[in-house]
Amino acid sequence: MSFDEILKALPYSAPFLFVDELASVDENGVVGSYTYLAEADFYKGHFKNHPVTPAVILTETMAQIGVVCLGIFLLGTQSAAALSIGMTNSSVDFLKPVYPNEKVKVISEKVYFRFNKLKCKVRMENASGQVLCKGEIAGMILVK
Repeated sequence: MSFDEILKALPYSAPFLFVDELASVDENGVVGSYTYLAEADFYKGHFKNHPVTPAVILTETMAQIGVVCLGIFLLGTQSAAALSIGMTNSSVDFLKPVYPNEKVKVISEKVYFRFNKLKCKVRMENASGQVLCKGEIAGMILVK
């Protein structure tokens, strides 16, 4: 499955799509990136005069790239319309803030994929390679 096919199969669209590109994907993991645009609505009130990307958005970005993109790859050519995706659990440590217009890279390593449950170790890095947040995220990816 090509990077473009995976991106087209994602069940998200703007403004809730947090995947710009995929750099690599195989049966063991995925690497992708996203740039948080300063115009995003969540920056308007988080925080006054000093916007920071909310932790829930960082977690969602790692889930979309690290779990959903990998899950689509592992399932192969299943139609996006036939997929049902839900996060089952996450444990993420937030180490550094992420600011508007910052490009991040998400690196995901598969822990296991069985009975359509995918669990991954994920980390997010800035352009300097500093770890911004890391943890584990799991989700169910079902074909309807």
